[in-house]
Amino acid sequence: MKLLLAGLVLVLIVETQAQWYRFPVEAAQGARDMWRAYSDMREANWKNSDKYFHARGNYDAAQRGPGGRWAAEVISNGREWIQGNSGRGHEDSAADQVANRWGRDRNDPNHFRPEGLPDKY
Repeated sequence: MKLLLAGLVLVLIVETQAQWYRFPVEAAQGARDMWRAYSDMREANWKNSDKYFHARGNYDAAQRGPGGRWAAEVISNGREWIQGNSGRGHEDSAADQVANRWGRDRNDPNHFRPEGLPDKY
């Protein structure tokens, strides 16, 4: 009976942790989503569009799962830390972080979409 109970507990523990292998894949996919948003922002070169692309990159990455959300948070915080240390304005960095969190919380990134931005983005 004890062996059966121990086996049942082991199965339950393993089952709850069985998704550990997805995290690195989700993180890599999330990092790719962030890179795609950055590349699109550079390509679009559209005035007042940076908050939209911040939110979109974080949104797309968070859709991947916990690994993607983690990658988005690490990349966003790292980017803002580097830009903050390069003398960029604190207000702009804070606004970027608002857009980052908005996207990571799976809110619609179009909230930050500037008028006239081509539909391609």
